[in-house]
Formats: sequence, C-alpha cells, structure tokens
Amino acid sequence: MKKIILFAAFVALFSIKVSAQTAIPAKDAAKHINEKVTICDKIWSTKVLDGSNITFLDMGGFHPNQLVTIVIKGEDRSKFKGKPEDDFKGRQVCVTGTVIDFKGKPEIVVTDPDQLKLNLQDNTVMPEKKSF
Repeated sequence: MKKIILFAAFVALFSIKVSAQTAIPAKDAAKHINEKVTICDKIWSTKVLDGSNITFLDMGGFHPNQLVTIVIKGEDRSKFKGKPEDDFKGRQVCVTGTVIDFKGKPEIVVTDPDQLKLNLQDNTVMPEKKSF
C-alpha cells in the first residue's frame, strides 16, 4: 500500500512540473514562438486603438523597439477592472500566454486578466507624501 501511495505522489508531482509554464526573459521571446511561457518585464509604452478598443502594451522597450507586444482585444478589455494601458504602464508585470509572431515581432494575446499580473516584488508602492 505504501508503494502505491508513493507512486501516486510521484506521478502527481511530475504532472505538476510538466504543466508549469516556462519562465523566459523578454529578449528571448522570439525563440519561443508557439510555446506557452511566462515573461516578466517592464511595460514601457501603451496604446489603445480608437474604435476597436484594442490595447497594446509594449514590454521591454518603447514602441517600435519593444521586445514583446501584449495585445488585449476589445471584447476582452471589458474583463479588466481598470484600464490596462494606465494600470500597467511603467510597471513590472508578468504575462503568461502563447508567443506568436506578428510581422516579425513576438506577441502574446491576453484574453483573461489572470494572464497579466503586476510583479509585486519589483513594484513597491511608496506611501503618499503628506502635505502639512
């Protein structure tokens, strides 16, 4: 019986390891096309397209020199509590998703807010200054 329990625990641990996302630096995103990864880096610039409400978050550099483009389509934008272009700009974030190639640039399309999180280790919130 002990062997069965140990074997089940081993299989469970192995399956968790296999399902975990690969964490990569933003500069290596182009090497991981069609792979599901997690990338943590700073959002340098943002843009919302009028009419379609598509949101672009430029990770790892200012547009057009960003390392990764994060795209939130208009229909998915309403799933976010705030405004992603304001909430994440200038902040360290982690994005999880499948890297695709869009016109020679790595891109991750975010369809769920759980794919995009602030990297709280690098985003210490400073207390507001009190004026007297």
